[in-house]
Amino acid sequence: MTSKLNPENTISFQGVLGANSHMSCQSAYPDMTPLPCATFDETFAAVRNGNSRYGMIPVENSVMGRIADIHHILPDSGLYIVGEHFQRVNHHLLAVKGATLEGLRTVESQLPALSQCRTFIRENGLRQATAGDTAGAAKDVAERGDPTVAAIASSLAAEIYGLETLASGIEDAEHNTTRFIVMAREPVTPPLDGNTVVTSFVFRVRSVPAALYKALGGFATNSVNITKLESYLVDGHFTAAQFYADIEGHPDDRLVNLALEELAFYSKELKILGTYPAQPYRLESPPPEDA
Repeated sequence: MTSKLNPENTISFQGVLGANSHMSCQSAYPDMTPLPCATFDETFAAVRNGNSRYGMIPVENSVMGRIADIHHILPDSGLYIVGEHFQRVNHHLLAVKGATLEGLRTVESQLPALSQCRTFIRENGLRQATAGDTAGAAKDVAERGDPTVAAIASSLAAEIYGLETLASGIEDAEHNTTRFIVMAREPVTPPLDGNTVVTSFVFRVRSVPAALYKALGGFATNSVNITKLESYLVDGHFTAAQFYADIEGHPDDRLVNLALEELAFYSKELKILGTYPAQPYRLESPPPEDA
């Protein structure tokens, strides 16, 4: 399949055609050709090997939180973050032509999608069946042709696999949104021109008392906003944590540079994953007010 594509106009994603990652590719890069990959590792490899220009990678969802395993494979992917995209997730109930909501017995989808539609599933008394991904469930329903089985997937999956939409917008949370990052072989750092940018990095602090407090102190004293900070275990050691962080700011900005220098002093490892423009959705979505 890759031999027929123009790699410089191709964007890879994990999943099958019709997945929410596919929709994200279409939304962010409508003129590029999507390349489905079975795993995240294969998605990264497609970019690394030159089979695609970009990789569209989900990192977090407003309902489910962090996407499993992503932060473990990002630092060693050999790629750089060059952009971000926020994709609103609308779940649809899809079935073969002629099926009815009243005649359904089973609904099939990826576990997160089933969890995000618990109220609808419960109210309609449907039995759940877990699939590898949403679009894969839609494909399976189309191939089986059983009018008692439906899939929870995207409107794009309905279009691709010839299914009917029996209900739309069935997710519990109206804010259901997934944040994706765009990966490339080389960094594409925007100029320091006053526009809001995000810098992402991973670090491990030195094993000294209050190391994390001291490492992050530079961001406070230099008025640099940390928008995301997460820790996760590495190498199977419960005492060795790595941190992933997003900040608002450009490394060439004097205050950001000072904060990163202080972080590096108290860290035994610091790796910048990329500096890229902040998508407008980030700026248009204010944090919830304090209770």
